[in-house]
Amino acid sequence: MKASFDAAGEVLVVTGGGSGIGAALARGYAEAGGTSVVFDVRPAADLDGRPRIEQHAVDVADRDAVAAAVRGVLDRHGRIDALVAGAAVQPRVDVADMDPETWRRTLAVNLDGVHWCCQAVLPSMIAARRGAILVFASGLAHMGRAQASAYAASKGALISYAKSLAAEVAEHRIRVNTVFPGVIDTPQFRAANPSGGEREHWERTTGIGTPEDVVGPLLFLLSEAATMTGSTLTRDRAYPHD
Repeated sequence: MKASFDAAGEVLVVTGGGSGIGAALARGYAEAGGTSVVFDVRPAADLDGRPRIEQHAVDVADRDAVAAAVRGVLDRHGRIDALVAGAAVQPRVDVADMDPETWRRTLAVNLDGVHWCCQAVLPSMIAARRGAILVFASGLAHMGRAQASAYAASKGALISYAKSLAAEVAEHRIRVNTVFPGVIDTPQFRAANPSGGEREHWERTTGIGTPEDVVGPLLFLLSEAATMTGSTLTRDRAYPHD
């Protein structure tokens, strides 16, 4: 994608950046001149060796691991300008069959993981009196879906979390916004929609976008041009490609 914003000299931490939207953003941010630091339990081979992209194996559900990884970023780069909290899991399980471990792991990654990452980066952002944090929500938080109760619950909680955090850190000139990326063709989407009929439904109702389609809006929200906080950017439909 062609970079429209200048991130030269700045540092982004993106969780879940080993694939999908996170990986596309890591590439786009680096192309815009910034340094992308990817946290993921499974680093991506296709990001290895790319200029201004580094990867670290981090389980965001582990508070101590997150804190150590963030300290490492600050030691190496001296700053963290932005955090994009994209790491998530999406099991498909009926409520009646939901075992405690699946429920807890989903909330631990999707909700606790965002909190631990925000908690870890905020002191340096507060000291710098600048920063941008993006939290990924989902339309399922509003409309729900069979076999997606844990995922939808975690995303619904994140909407409230981001609103509250935005109010809390506005005085420090830190912006916190929420993104509804829409239906995007990622490994997680394909795993959660394994049948052709399910994918046809989304193609018919909203269209299915690519991870690269989301990069431009995310770069805008990370830039100083996005003079808002506590807001939500929603991509309701995929933009048709030529």
